[in-house]
Amino acid sequence: MKKLFLVFFIIAAFAFNNNSKACTNFLVTKGASADGSTMISYAADSHLLYGELYHWPAMDWAPGTMLDIYEWDTGKFLGQIPQVAHTYSVIGNINEFQVAIGETTYGGRKELKSQKGAIMDYGSLIYVALQRSKSAQEAIKVIADLMDKYGYYSSGESFSIADKDEVWIMELIGKGEGEKGAVWVARKIPNGYISGHANHARIETFPLNDSKNCIYSKDVISFAKNKKWFTGEDKDFNFSETYAPVDFGGARFCEIRVWSMFKEVSDDMQQYFDYVKGNIEHGKKLKDGTPNVNGYATNRMPLWIKPNRKITPQDMMNFMRDHLEGTELDMTKDVGAGPFGNPYRWRPLTWKVDGKTYCNERATGTQQTGFSFITQSRSWLPDPIGGILWFSVDDAASSVYTPIYCGSTKTPETFAVGNGKLMEWSETSAFWAFNQVSNFAYTRYNVIHPEINKLQQEIETTNVKLVGAIDKGAEELYKTDKDLAVDFIKKFSVNTANNLTYRWKDFYKYLFMKYMDGNVKKPNPGQQNPHLKQPGYSKDFYKQIVDQTGKKLLYPAEDGH
Repeated sequence: MKKLFLVFFIIAAFAFNNNSKACTNFLVTKGASADGSTMISYAADSHLLYGELYHWPAMDWAPGTMLDIYEWDTGKFLGQIPQVAHTYSVIGNINEFQVAIGETTYGGRKELKSQKGAIMDYGSLIYVALQRSKSAQEAIKVIADLMDKYGYYSSGESFSIADKDEVWIMELIGKGEGEKGAVWVARKIPNGYISGHANHARIETFPLNDSKNCIYSKDVISFAKNKKWFTGEDKDFNFSETYAPVDFGGARFCEIRVWSMFKEVSDDMQQYFDYVKGNIEHGKKLKDGTPNVNGYATNRMPLWIKPNRKITPQDMMNFMRDHLEGTELDMTKDVGAGPFGNPYRWRPLTWKVDGKTYCNERATGTQQTGFSFITQSRSWLPDPIGGILWFSVDDAASSVYTPIYCGSTKTPETFAVGNGKLMEWSETSAFWAFNQVSNFAYTRYNVIHPEINKLQQEIETTNVKLVGAIDKGAEELYKTDKDLAVDFIKKFSVNTANNLTYRWKDFYKYLFMKYMDGNVKKPNPGQQNPHLKQPGYSKDFYKQIVDQTGKKLLYPAEDGH
């Protein structure tokens, strides 16, 4: 038999660290978007992930071909599964039919974290499903069948799955030792609504007899009953609270990221702020008045909401940059932000002083993002043109999303797999270009980051307009010459991404010259030296220094120096 060695083994080498509470997904249905597209976002957050753009071309496979499966997190070989006769083209996390998948890990019950002999980990499920699915529901079926046949290797996962008409959230967890596969529930987000998940299971109760909008494994409830984790009527079964009960960390580090997006498009989210701060209530009764015999949390956020305005791709990009600004947990405001309002806290996430444990906030925008994206699936355009992957590497708050059409058959050199590694510098790597800028900005955030934000928004606004023009040209070409249309969108995707990288490299040079050594300089035409300012620190920070040092740094006025 022939064996297929996909680039899973390359991808896996970059290893996620799930202890970092990684990844954020937002989901937008057609009726909730400004242009009628479906959208999902995904931030792949790990301190050990090198950001790059994956690509699998469409291929035909001979009978008997086997696919080697490697765990995405570690590169560990897990086993083989039979390859199908034909696989579809995939670029990043969207395929040629505009099917897109993102994920967040939630862990769940520790009893269910291992399954001897399992082959399919969550990363392999994503990319195998994308290569075998023409719709969101087909992707759900592929994922479920693979887990049933070959076992599920990872811990609890939430998937965002979209096509050009529907958006679904699918949550699953393995059955642990002794049973193969996983229990799972998938719910279609109602049209006109939005949803999100961020490292915590969010599906609670679900309809048992509505197969158009809710699909689930046949034993998702009976499995929990047999384990004595749930008692009562099936209609009261709560997936999340049974398989991953929310605790302080689940709310404060995870649910708060969903809340931060919801609050931007809803006037009704303040009522959940106490919950996302980590104050979990376990009332005696459930919302319908029945006794809370299973001890579920009773003050949780809804799975989806109806936004108060239509959402654009640029809205989604900016949702991915949130640092809890404007809330009492605003990361730019406390002493941890330093003298320059830096909304980042270096790991670990929790720490101790005098035997007591404290935490940093875990916001959506974070320094350890390897790559992130927003997908658009647009039903009114031919598939190769309709799907857009807005892709970026590094911290979304200081990166730029570049458009990659789902019909593209080539990755940009600056984003390509193998162009650099975490401990291998490449002068042509987008990952290193964007990390240079963001890490320099962290040194004097309140002065440098506004310049980044200005250019970032300018480029993204231009690219959104360009995509509109490219859409029209490609659609016309597609009517008479499909191959030429695909070549047209490929060249646009590749050239736009590569040009962005080189522009960002020049941007770093400009920022470094302007802000090095704590100074602020700008050109002084006709003079040898530039204009120079030395703004120092803020009055508040100088006051903190005096409060902590007393007279130690006092400068006597009479010295006259």
